[in-house]
Amino acid sequence: MNSALRPSRNGHPSIRVSFEFFPPKNAEMETSLWESIHRLAPLDPSFVSVTYGAGGTTRERTHATVARLVQETELKPAAHLTCVGASREEIDDVVRAYAQAGVRHIVALRGDPAEGPGSTFSAHPGGYETSTALVAGIKRLGDFDVTVSAYPEKHPESGSIDDDIDVLAAKVDAGATRAITQFFFENETYLRYLDRVRQRGINIPILPGIVPVQNFRQTANFAKRTGASVPRWLAERFEGLENDPATRRLIAAAVAAEQVLDLVDAGIEDFHFYTMNKADLVYAICHLLGLRAKPAPDSIAA
Repeated sequence: MNSALRPSRNGHPSIRVSFEFFPPKNAEMETSLWESIHRLAPLDPSFVSVTYGAGGTTRERTHATVARLVQETELKPAAHLTCVGASREEIDDVVRAYAQAGVRHIVALRGDPAEGPGSTFSAHPGGYETSTALVAGIKRLGDFDVTVSAYPEKHPESGSIDDDIDVLAAKVDAGATRAITQFFFENETYLRYLDRVRQRGINIPILPGIVPVQNFRQTANFAKRTGASVPRWLAERFEGLENDPATRRLIAAAVAAEQVLDLVDAGIEDFHFYTMNKADLVYAICHLLGLRAKPAPDSIAA
C-alpha cells in the first residue's frame, strides 16, 4: 500500500496528547500510579488530569496527587472538580487551595451523584447546581484554564443532542476554554458531533477521549451506565478471550491504535487518553502516533 494514502503511517509531528489518572486508594495503587506517570511524562503531554470521585469522595487524594505533580514533576496538572457534595463556599475553598498549590487548570464537571452513574442528581443545598455555574464560579476566583466535558452521544440526562450542545455553548460562554469528550468507539460519531458543534459556533478545542480497553466487560458495563455505545464489532474482537489476558492486551492495542490513527487521518491532532493508571498500552499508541520520549537533561550528550 502506498503510505502517502495514510498520513498516519508516517507519524505526525504536530500531534498533542494529554493523560487522565485517578488518585490512588492505597500504597500499592500509589506505586502503580507514579510508575505510570513517570513512564508517560517523557512524551511531553499538554497536561495531565487527576479525577475526582463520585460525590467528591476523592477530594483529599486528588489534591494530594495534583500537589505532588506540581512539586515533583514538570508536568502541567489539571485538577478535576465537581458540584457534588459541597457548598459553593467549600468548592471555592478547594479552588483557592489549588491556586495556592500552583494549579491553574481545572476540569469542571457537574459530577455523578454519590450513588453513582444512572441515579438522580440533586444539587447540594447552597452548592453549584450545574457545571455551567461551576465554570463561572471558578473563573470568578481567578484566571484559570477551565476544561469541561462533551458528549458525542449526548449526556444520558439530555433530551437531545441539540440540548446537549446548548449546554456546552453555555459552558463556553461562562469561560470554558477546552472540552474533552466522553469515550467513544465509532469515530464517525465523534466527527459528526464535531461538525454540529462547529456549526453551533463553538470553536474551543474538543479533544476526543480515548479509552484503551483494558478489560472489555468492565468497559462495556461502564459504557452502559454513561450512555456510550459499544458496537457489535468491538464485542466480537474480544469474544472468547475472558481467560486470555495476554491476547486481550494485543487486541486492545490494535483496536485503540486503529481508532487514533483513523482520527489522525481525519485531521485530528489532540487526543486525551483515559489511562486507568496503566501506561504501557497508552505509551505504545503514542509511539504509533509518532511521539517519542524526550531524553532526560542528564542523558543529553554534550
